[in-house]
Amino acid sequence: MEYTVKWWRDAVIYQVYPRSFADSDGDGIGDLPGIISRLDHLADLGVDAVWLSPFYPSPQADAGYDVADYRDVDPIFGRLDDADKLITEAHARRIRVIVDLVPNHTSSRHVWFQAALAAAPGSPERDRYVFRDGRGPSGDEPPNSWQSVFGGGAWTRVPDGQWYLHLFDVAQPDLNWDNPEVRAEFEDILRFWLDRGVDGFRVDVAHGLVKQADLADWHLPMVPLTGEGTEGGARPPMWDQDGVHEIYRRWRKILDSYPGDRILVAEAWVQPAERLAAYVRPDEMHQAFNFEYLEASWTAAAQRSVITRSLAASAAVGAPTTWVLSNHDVLRHASRLGLPVGEVRPNGIGAGDPQPDAALGLRRARAATLLMLGLPGSAYLYQGEELGLPEHTTLPDEVRQDPTFFRTGGSSVGRDGCRVPIPWSGSAPSFGFGPTDKTWLPQPAVFGELALDRQQGVPGSTYEMYVAALRLRRAHELGDGALTWVAGADEVVAFHNGTVLVLTNFGSAPAPLPEGAEVLLSSEPLAGREVPTDVTVWAKLA
Repeated sequence: MEYTVKWWRDAVIYQVYPRSFADSDGDGIGDLPGIISRLDHLADLGVDAVWLSPFYPSPQADAGYDVADYRDVDPIFGRLDDADKLITEAHARRIRVIVDLVPNHTSSRHVWFQAALAAAPGSPERDRYVFRDGRGPSGDEPPNSWQSVFGGGAWTRVPDGQWYLHLFDVAQPDLNWDNPEVRAEFEDILRFWLDRGVDGFRVDVAHGLVKQADLADWHLPMVPLTGEGTEGGARPPMWDQDGVHEIYRRWRKILDSYPGDRILVAEAWVQPAERLAAYVRPDEMHQAFNFEYLEASWTAAAQRSVITRSLAASAAVGAPTTWVLSNHDVLRHASRLGLPVGEVRPNGIGAGDPQPDAALGLRRARAATLLMLGLPGSAYLYQGEELGLPEHTTLPDEVRQDPTFFRTGGSSVGRDGCRVPIPWSGSAPSFGFGPTDKTWLPQPAVFGELALDRQQGVPGSTYEMYVAALRLRRAHELGDGALTWVAGADEVVAFHNGTVLVLTNFGSAPAPLPEGAEVLLSSEPLAGREVPTDVTVWAKLA
């Protein structure tokens, strides 16, 4: 395929969660052939690239983020040949392919960890991971006070008395990135997939690879999703250590040695924006997810503030800002924005929790999407958001699979609600997800009403709004533009991006459009020249 230099600076990239995108064989789990069969949907939507969540061999303790082999495909998703075909077919449609890389930890079934368990304390096999002796007279207390992001302690004891670190699930032992063998292994993994034609890597837990050398105690609670400390602004000893940047500088050199401008994308839950920007300096990664933007309240002041901060921090290192509203780890924004403003639920709403206002959530989600896509930089979409899919908030406990649910005793329902298989046909079994009615998580009835075939060609549908937005974004070069704020009412966010005005009304009263501005797209129908509450408009300036 023909490559454009620095295509990633203004790209719209679509996340596919393979087990929930499309099922080709009827077992209820999505797979690579299923993705291939739906690539035309992505081409019709108008995205520039697809990011695939893990499809590697895995016991699936954490839905594939516990990798047992980084150079193959799990049989539930297909074969390595299917990965090659997916890359080829995507490129034929001018869609680039980014794969997930999980370098903070492996599966406990990985051959390295099995060798570590069989070896003695102090052995080279154990040095690939973070093994330590315990504290206390008998060594029966964990080496430090760290807690798992998924709940519970972050250390597990093995039969010979040592403990190993797992910042996530017990089946996800953390690697020791001070070990040269670990570094060499992942550099080889990068080359393996680059040689197969992938266009980049989304790096899981990019802020977590290097730990503070003394493994100092950390007593503040951990936010279930991010793992950030919740008080004081101190940097936890397990996150965002300066040593990670040396790793990514080496990786950048490897990617730069391949043609086609291959990219690295950081999943780094790091604040403030200036700290995040360090990951996208010219010799490190190309993009970093802007989670501060994702978490910002639905108010004019909060949106204006986070946009200003983000653009300034990125500009300081010459990088684009990367915007995102939903992914496989957070509440879908069509539900999150239906909660009262200021209520934070980082990963999950259960049947017993206050439920989002579905209509309000979708209205705000559509407005938020147009606001995001009107900003300069790159943007990420999560599968199904182009259909306006809400979170499945009433999943019964017996079907849940997220380890967070089990490790917290159900106090956190986890992330299953945003991972439900998506609908393609309102009248087909499994709403067209596969050829049978099997789905690894049950779908809510409303998915039938929101299925792709119920929205294609329907004026004003969420799907058609996305298609129009991506077409106009490209035509007016909004991703490659520059933002100039428009002064005005406190409850309105408005800016010029080139010759396009982007205006979102957060207030209770309608906001007038400027005289002579030609409406290009609106998140809801307009009556006259006024923008209603929770609506975003793109308008061409006279």
